[in-house]
Amino acid sequence: MKSFPAAFRLEPKAPPNLVEISLPGSKSYTNRALLLAALADGESTLTNALFSDDTERMVECLNALGIRVEADRAGKVLKVRGQGVPTVSPSEPLYCGNAGTAIRFLAPFCAFGPGEVILTGNERMRQRPIRDLLDGIRQVGGEAVDLEGTGCPPIRVKGGGLSGGLCRIEGSRSSQYFSALLLSAARMEQGLTLAVEGELVSKPYIDMTLSILERFGVYAANSEYRRLHVPPGQEPKAIDYEVEGDASAASYFLAAAAVTGKTVRVGPLPEDTCQGDRGFVRVLAEMGCGWRQVGDRVELTGGTLRGVEADLNAMSDTAQTLAVVALFAEGPTTIRNIANTRIKETDRIAALHQELEKLGAVVEEFPDGLRIHPKKVYTPAGIETYDDHRMAMSFAVAGSRI
Repeated sequence: MKSFPAAFRLEPKAPPNLVEISLPGSKSYTNRALLLAALADGESTLTNALFSDDTERMVECLNALGIRVEADRAGKVLKVRGQGVPTVSPSEPLYCGNAGTAIRFLAPFCAFGPGEVILTGNERMRQRPIRDLLDGIRQVGGEAVDLEGTGCPPIRVKGGGLSGGLCRIEGSRSSQYFSALLLSAARMEQGLTLAVEGELVSKPYIDMTLSILERFGVYAANSEYRRLHVPPGQEPKAIDYEVEGDASAASYFLAAAAVTGKTVRVGPLPEDTCQGDRGFVRVLAEMGCGWRQVGDRVELTGGTLRGVEADLNAMSDTAQTLAVVALFAEGPTTIRNIANTRIKETDRIAALHQELEKLGAVVEEFPDGLRIHPKKVYTPAGIETYDDHRMAMSFAVAGSRI
């Protein structure tokens, strides 16, 4: 795995008037595709795949479970020899680092294996809740427990299969619990019906899961995000799959154009993508930027920015990026309905509050968001990233102006 320096120094530099960016593959789609390819029987080829900590953790774990994955980093290709189920019970715990999609998607998958599997991660992962997913696995006939009684990893999942049926999960904490069960649902004897308790967060990620299930030949129904149903008698098909560009990654380049007044063109990012983070373009347009769709690329030009009020529940991974853009707007920006980001790679609301104030901004923190009051002049500072790549990328945008 590639290593980086402990710190990067960023200084403002005038960018070209137009910058073209080819986006890496979507992390969310890459890890979903890896899991579905493992559940299929046969070889799948993933092109434009993302190679990152999260996807490499997934690849390592699948190999340890007996699913052969061949990686061509230079060509951005992953070849997966699916076995339908895990064929090996690893003697050592599977280490997922801080990869939320990896540990959550793998947990139900491991229940189809021949024996017991322990999944764990780094210090932050061992603080991230997973109890709702473990309860969901038990509701559909599996055995899964957290080993330290904290509701967080490490967890132990016993093999033997999942019967499926009705499963009720609270919707306000993480859509990944729902996606994890949906991805493995086709292998459940009775299929799966997920009943959402309360309001479901991050709905576009469910759309992404349902769309990629369809690509792999699995039908699923969505009843207004209240019930999600995968009928029995299906199985994923081995396919060739091209991963879309990452809309979350696009947000940083779009933000850089917004705060510098320049133009950026990013893609591939089709207009009909299910990725909710593409909606970040509309937020920047509301702030004063101009944009247009050019084929499968998004072109955005920065303008005079004004503060906005933004509900980012459907695209919470862009909250840090918007918070940095808000530093250079006229008037305050309020970001709400992102309480679920407190249990991501770090408590992102608290981390933003801390680091924005280092630069000199005035920040109000709420349970579900924050308000940023911009200033005319900021103070360069060392920014703590909390082992969260989105903190690093977002504050790199600030480095283009401060």
